[in-house]
Amino acid sequence: MASYDKHYKDKNYFGNSYQELISFFRDYPNKGKVLDLGCGQGRDTIEIAKLGYEVMGVDLSIVGIKQMLEEAQKLSLNVNAEVSDVYTYERIHEYDIILLDSMLHFYSKDKVKETNLYIKILQEMKAGSLFCNLLLKSKKNEEYIKSLVAKNEHTFTVIHDGYAKYVEADCEYHMYIIEKIK
Repeated sequence: MASYDKHYKDKNYFGNSYQELISFFRDYPNKGKVLDLGCGQGRDTIEIAKLGYEVMGVDLSIVGIKQMLEEAQKLSLNVNAEVSDVYTYERIHEYDIILLDSMLHFYSKDKVKETNLYIKILQEMKAGSLFCNLLLKSKKNEEYIKSLVAKNEHTFTVIHDGYAKYVEADCEYHMYIIEKIK
């Protein structure tokens, strides 16, 4: 049983998508293929698919994936899913937008694993694709991910560098969106 399965007895455990995130996707002109890594119950996957994107949700939680697919089917949305470990997911290069919402925290026990995932995404995403990361507001962690981008051998352009309000928890998340140039 995945660690979040017990929490997903509540259908909307993490609440709603961040309005700023959905506004970005609504206004973004290229409605391509989105990879939502760590999608959970699909709060972002469902909302992004409603905007016309083809979305693949990946999560270890069978319960979360099942709930997301049931909702997508009810709404006739273009959503696919895979029960898989986001840290070993192999098809990052197939997507136009890679989304990590609230997945990384860079706590000392997870910092190496999470850093490796961040670098893996930077390396494997295709040129022209976007990497959209939402991270709990923290100057230290925000500077850390920006340093990972700056040190990377590939070139990136910052598309968005701001904050999103997580209404249910009364806090803010850093919304950092970059495009891979080469």
